[in-house]
Amino acid sequence: MTELDLSGSAWEKRYQVDDIGWDLGDISPPLKAYFDQLENKNLHILIPGGGNSYEAEYLFNLGFSNVHVVDVSNTALQNLKKRLPDFPDNQLLHGNFFEVEGSFDVIIEQTFFCAIFPKLRPDYAVKMNQLLTPNGKLVGVLFNVPLFANRPPFGGSRKEYVDYFSPYFNLEIFEKCYNSHSSRQGKELFIKLTKNH
Repeated sequence: MTELDLSGSAWEKRYQVDDIGWDLGDISPPLKAYFDQLENKNLHILIPGGGNSYEAEYLFNLGFSNVHVVDVSNTALQNLKKRLPDFPDNQLLHGNFFEVEGSFDVIIEQTFFCAIFPKLRPDYAVKMNQLLTPNGKLVGVLFNVPLFANRPPFGGSRKEYVDYFSPYFNLEIFEKCYNSHSSRQGKELFIKLTKNH
């Protein structure tokens, strides 16, 4: 993958050769804690750029049946399918997040925002707002450190992110993450944003 090649084929190649250093190999602890307190198993949930989708696996095993994963890498989606043969094929969406249609109660952010070109971040906020139901929530983690300028993961700061999201969301929680994975301690923000009407 060249420094600025973020095409679907480039991501696909990275999954094929297991060049996925960002992959925790398990569910992100902040998201596990959030999922554990959800009671409505009928929520329509979207995980964009889900990759190996440990979050989707965890939710599915908890009994959430309406979990959708979108990724440009079919290998990543099939990795989830191998672990969870019963996961519905029509909820594995091979394609570009920005072309997804539908309506979701919750969208989960886990290493997708930092993987897209930073110039797309305003579009990300708009698209998230469009995909969410009234009172729908965008929940997850964002890196709160500079990181790389010329390749993913692209970092950033709370101040920058607030500018993107505040026109479209009520910022219920937007704070330093206390229960990050050990490899990300002190580097993450936990967000819980509710769609503006």
